[in-house]
Amino acid sequence: MSKKDYYETLGVNRDASEDELKKAYRKMAMKFHPDRNPDNPSAEAHFKEAKEAYETLSDTQKRAAYDQHGHAAFEAGGMGGGNPFGSAAGAQGFDFSDIFGDIFGGGRGGGRSSAQRGSDLRYNMEITLEQAARGTETEIRIPTMAECETCHGSGAKPGTAPTTCTTCGGHGQVRMQQGFFSVQQTCPRCHGTGKMIASPCKPCNGQGRIKKHKTLSVKIPPGVDTDDRIRLTGEGEHGANGGPPGDLYVVVQLKPHTVFQRDHNDLHCEMPISFSTAALGGEIEIPTLEGKASIKIPAETQSGKQFRLRGKGIKGVRSTTHGDLHCHVIVETPVNLTDRQKELLREFEAINDKDNERHNPRAKSWMNKVKNFFAE
Repeated sequence: MSKKDYYETLGVNRDASEDELKKAYRKMAMKFHPDRNPDNPSAEAHFKEAKEAYETLSDTQKRAAYDQHGHAAFEAGGMGGGNPFGSAAGAQGFDFSDIFGDIFGGGRGGGRSSAQRGSDLRYNMEITLEQAARGTETEIRIPTMAECETCHGSGAKPGTAPTTCTTCGGHGQVRMQQGFFSVQQTCPRCHGTGKMIASPCKPCNGQGRIKKHKTLSVKIPPGVDTDDRIRLTGEGEHGANGGPPGDLYVVVQLKPHTVFQRDHNDLHCEMPISFSTAALGGEIEIPTLEGKASIKIPAETQSGKQFRLRGKGIKGVRSTTHGDLHCHVIVETPVNLTDRQKELLREFEAINDKDNERHNPRAKSWMNKVKNFFAE
């Protein structure tokens, strides 16, 4: 065993606190770790000295014996000497995961809490476009895991209580020594709860939670759109081992509408008009979410022409103004014609052919493009 003073090895005063010891050792361990100094044979020796010093001084009883008798306290075997490469330290001894806890998680004397937050839940809610525009309030029924009313979440049969796990000492984790490192993992006996249940509660089978259904009132604000989420805090699954409950997220889905299509805050609709209205002009009524509105169709309107009604759309959740309503007119070809109607159309076509370029400018433009395409 090294005869060098342990306090001198770590570079601390004899009245150094536990945090000061840990900080000093962390610094030396990172500096002299063999993996960081593969070409420096003396680094491993310094690393062993520092580890031996910290293992002794971090143990309250060993430190008291060392302060009183120095290295002689261990030479006779009275305190059981500190082999730097032995098994993991005891409850108050050195644990390498103290120094590299950021890598392996946890630290000496701690252990993770067995309380676990409940899972978040998702509920898909379909609503109509009108409900989305004006807002609504409705009730939903969801399955959830709730605290067992028989054992009040303990998982133990009434009249009994869980006991501390003898494998992990109630920490929920155990450590395995692998070379220089102490690897932390979930206790295989209690599965991380830190408790053992000899007589499980029958209704919940020792889980402390049972599946239930609950009815909740959900207020949908005006202007919501597809995939918008409404969070109901604390309405998710019940937490395990006294942990807080999760949240419930209501995800909005809009049902297809028979007239309108939504694009953010704007609405779109198609409005069929007759051939004569498109050619001669006129006035038509179109639907809106608030009722009817009129638009004037100018003469010679082409199919697909778009008319915009400002402020007739939807006011989004985060908007200050309403969107617009876009009406796309579609010129409808007449069907089921009578003989007289057919006769009049043929007469119109004959008259139209006499000055086709004047009455059908788009057709003329398109034909010119076709001729140029084949001429290339």
